[in-house]
Amino acid sequence: MGRSARRAAAGPGPERDVVTQSLKAAGAAAAAWALTGWWWNAPMALMAPWTAVVLVQSTVYRSLRSGVQQLVVIAIGTVLAAGAANLTGNTMTAMVLVLPVAVLLGNYARFGEHGLYAPTTALFVLAYGSYSGLDVLHRLFESAVGAVIGIAVNALILPPVHLRSVRDFLRRLPAESAEVLHVVADGLREDHGREQAEAWHDRARRLAAVLSDLRDARLWTRESYRLNPGHRLRRTGPALPSSEWDRAWERIVDPLVTLTRTLASTVGDEPGLRPVPGAALGQLSDLLRAAGDVCAADRAILEGQGRRAKRERALALESAWAAHGRLKTKMLEQDSETATSLGGLVAESQQLLHALAPVDDGVRRT
Repeated sequence: MGRSARRAAAGPGPERDVVTQSLKAAGAAAAAWALTGWWWNAPMALMAPWTAVVLVQSTVYRSLRSGVQQLVVIAIGTVLAAGAANLTGNTMTAMVLVLPVAVLLGNYARFGEHGLYAPTTALFVLAYGSYSGLDVLHRLFESAVGAVIGIAVNALILPPVHLRSVRDFLRRLPAESAEVLHVVADGLREDHGREQAEAWHDRARRLAAVLSDLRDARLWTRESYRLNPGHRLRRTGPALPSSEWDRAWERIVDPLVTLTRTLASTVGDEPGLRPVPGAALGQLSDLLRAAGDVCAADRAILEGQGRRAKRERALALESAWAAHGRLKTKMLEQDSETATSLGGLVAESQQLLHALAPVDDGVRRT
């Protein structure tokens, strides 16, 4: 998941998650050392905490997958190094033979970030001269013990469930949409210029980035539920809207982006479209303010203010459609060039209002 997953995981309270996982990783490493180094006094005890600390991953599924990858990579590095050392009888020669192959295998995409352990393990084996058959078995066994401890700690002690980031993006979408619509509505009643209109367009386009982050957060959350034995015991709050809610907001954001682009094209020293008369801009301002109120009500509905917010939403949507009707009548009073500019705004605002269909328990119907 890479950068998107990290960004999605950075919702409200990320510091608490980081502290929790860090303490779990430290505890897993300490437990692995206590078992293999202190109690068993194993000859390769370092391998257990070394493996355990990196397997307390951000999801239980990722811990299991990483555990398999890491054990495979450590086994490859160990066997290659031990085989070369026993074959050549010389540490330097064995390094020259093994390291290029180990690094190449380590870069294999299926091993992911754990590929680095192939050349690292080979170096440990050769540098410490631990390449007898018994040493190889000890190294693999203690790595397996560390993997089991790391995975068990992550799965059984506060297993991570990533929901807060999804909730954050779900709230941000209607809140930021409402803010953009209200800012544009206020600006249309002022003497706005090209720079201000382009700023509106940039803010509308950033809503698409919030949608992308929401999709990534949902994937991240879905993964955190896989093979997680404790997620049902964690308090997750009320049920979230389905992914259909996300697709509905895509249908809201798209016309908003197009509408602000059209507005930017009607102002400036050399506008691409004929400027829209002030009276029509006033009606568009009323429409967008009411649409913003609809989005603000959606935010309130998500936060549990159902009955009152739904009434306010219905009134705001009715007001928006009334303003749209008045805006359409202005088209009949314009010349062909101005009607072209105004027609684009009328069409996109109509698409926006159609997308702002009634909601039921936070899930938009289309």
